[in-house]
Amino acid sequence: MSHPLAVAALGFWHVHAGDYARVAQEHPGTTLVAIWDDDPERGREAAEKFGVEFVADLDELLARDGLDAVTVTTSTDRHRDVILRAIAAGKHVFTEKVLAPTVEEADELVAAADAAGVSLVVSLPRLYHGYTAGIEEVLDAGTLGDLAYSRVRLAHDGWIAGWLPDRFGHPAEAIGGALTDLGCHPAYLTRLFHRSEPLRINATYASLTGREVEDNAVVTAEFAGGRIGVFEASLVQGPGDFTIELRGTRGALSYGGAGGGLRIDTGDGWRELPVPDDKPGAFDEWVQRIHDGGRADANLDHALALTRMVVAANASAAEGRAVTPAVPAAAR
Repeated sequence: MSHPLAVAALGFWHVHAGDYARVAQEHPGTTLVAIWDDDPERGREAAEKFGVEFVADLDELLARDGLDAVTVTTSTDRHRDVILRAIAAGKHVFTEKVLAPTVEEADELVAAADAAGVSLVVSLPRLYHGYTAGIEEVLDAGTLGDLAYSRVRLAHDGWIAGWLPDRFGHPAEAIGGALTDLGCHPAYLTRLFHRSEPLRINATYASLTGREVEDNAVVTAEFAGGRIGVFEASLVQGPGDFTIELRGTRGALSYGGAGGGLRIDTGDGWRELPVPDDKPGAFDEWVQRIHDGGRADANLDHALALTRMVVAANASAAEGRAVTPAVPAAAR
């Protein structure tokens, strides 16, 4: 294994492709050596921008002994094929969410990585942010009592300001719209805060822009004990918004939105809480796992659960009914 790790960026379909390529260039433990894309024009443009080689043949690139790892930012529908080919070639994989379009494919990818002994990490950045750690501290201390309700909302103006590519609205490539992409973050945070799997999911999708996929989404998740989690995503609302609201039997907590930072009210009025520093991110964890041979257990657990939640939400919106998410593979 080379030091630093030699990384190739696979696919520049996703808007975060350049971000991960830049991280691979700047991280002290990695170096970006090549780019592949199923759209050669897009791939060559990216390779020129980053000053690295463009390789048109994916199998030829993956067969290189000097290549240690890949980042995957293809269209969502290509995740299974590209990631499996990388794993089969013995390359470590850092991938954009969602891990795969279906529960079965997501389970297959994790099982394949485990069997091959390669590191697989999914970009779930808000798990590593300081406000998430601060909220977990409050929940673990029992300050709010029993969590009864949560609401996590993430919105931006990508499709009204024109900066989000139209390809994000192509259902065959993107698999879904606002919820499948942007709504992933509120989804995995909702599960984290409730510390359990949702029992039922009910989704409402709408399209202000008239695209085939939703640009506005609200999902309600029911958890054991009568608890409710609401997670929302929108690509047509400006200015952007990220809000967390938790309500327990003994108090309330909020982050972001009009209130600003992290605040809590346990009956004597709202007060500010300090926000811890961010933890090393998912890419840092990936590099560390490659070197120490460990498995990113929590990351993969959240990634698999996220696919189950997104698949259930998409089915609920399409069928107009509440849907029970698939059972985790370990419990089948």
